[in-house]
Amino acid sequence: MQIQTKFNGEISIQPDQIWTFPKGIPGFESEKQFALLPIEGNSNFQVLQSATTAAVAFIVSNPYTLIKDYSFDIDEPTIELLNIEKPEDVFVLAILTLKQPFETSTINLQAPLIFQLNNKTAKQMIINDNRFKTRHVIGQVKEEV
Repeated sequence: MQIQTKFNGEISIQPDQIWTFPKGIPGFESEKQFALLPIEGNSNFQVLQSATTAAVAFIVSNPYTLIKDYSFDIDEPTIELLNIEKPEDVFVLAILTLKQPFETSTINLQAPLIFQLNNKTAKQMIINDNRFKTRHVIGQVKEEV
């Protein structure tokens, strides 16, 4: 299938590359279908691209590679919505806001994206943990936590 992207124009993806966010993403509730796209030459980051709206795309990364002691429990509503049976069923990404210089970019640790591998569903889950902020500066993250 063909989709329009924010950063790469029109591209071709396979239907199995689509992740369904049953409730959308907060602020983008009408966006339900997304694809995770690689960023050429950078294996640490990906683009979470809406499959229906080219302008809706987020740079995401695995927060565990950036944060020394990042951890949280997945809440029961998320477990039920995504039909999570065991920890191996999921992986976690977080949305970044890129800035210049790069070290001033931020990562949202308070609203991780939970992806269920078996059924290709996902959800942005809000956690209430004052150790983590919505705008942790990447250049300071390892020292702060």
